[in-house]
Amino acid sequence: MRSQSKGAEPEPGAIARPPLVREFLLVAGLFLVYKFGRQLATGHTAEALHNAHRIWDLERTLHLPSEVGVQSALLHGDTLVHVANTYYATVHFPATLAFLVWLYLRRPAHYRWARRVLAAVTAAALVLPFTFPLAPPRMLAATGLVDTARVYGPSVYGPPARDHLSNQFAAMPSLHFGWALMVAIGLIVATGSRWRWLWLLHPAITLLVIVGTANHYWLDSVVAAAMLGVALALIRPGTSTGGTSAPLRPRRTATPAGRGTRTLVPEAPVPAGAAR
Repeated sequence: MRSQSKGAEPEPGAIARPPLVREFLLVAGLFLVYKFGRQLATGHTAEALHNAHRIWDLERTLHLPSEVGVQSALLHGDTLVHVANTYYATVHFPATLAFLVWLYLRRPAHYRWARRVLAAVTAAALVLPFTFPLAPPRMLAATGLVDTARVYGPSVYGPPARDHLSNQFAAMPSLHFGWALMVAIGLIVATGSRWRWLWLLHPAITLLVIVGTANHYWLDSVVAAAMLGVALALIRPGTSTGGTSAPLRPRRTATPAGRGTRTLVPEAPVPAGAAR
């Protein structure tokens, strides 16, 4: 007679969490690469300002909405613009980190996918400052935009000449928007709640904040979204190291108490021609 404890054993095919220490080092490395990688492309002030004029003129040619309109809405009150500056300064990293931690604990298979996508987008984004340095709109006098962080606070940047912690001439692409969009997509894919689409508010608010505070152009977000789209097309949920894909589906497993728990397992491949 088999012991009742047999039902508590891990089910074959269940997704195990990757080693914690290794993942901590990988994620910490991702954040450090983002933070310090752009420093390698500093020292292109004249070219960055020239490219800023080109981007501003291109947006007008494409009849994109003016960033001035978004900022004007923020400047209706000191409180609103201060909240926007605070959102820009404090939400970006913690939200992405919380997203990865939650996936690691609750959706390990989706965690691997999300971490790979974020790493790919970040690595690709670090190339552009070398090939296309870009000053943010707050530095371009022709825009008429206000540097809201400097005027109203809080600010995460110092004077560009003395700022050794960030490259302020790396506006394109906007990883603020790219990461926020990935957080929303990842949570929509990994959860089943009918309210999960509300996660899209995070990238939507982020987009309005980065544009309204004059830290990014609309096109910075367009390029970030395009890079994310390519990464998502190449890296699918459940993709193994060898490149094959096993779709993920929730599965209810029995416990000794008789209650079902949902475990994320890879779906078995279906032979060609077989009915599902």
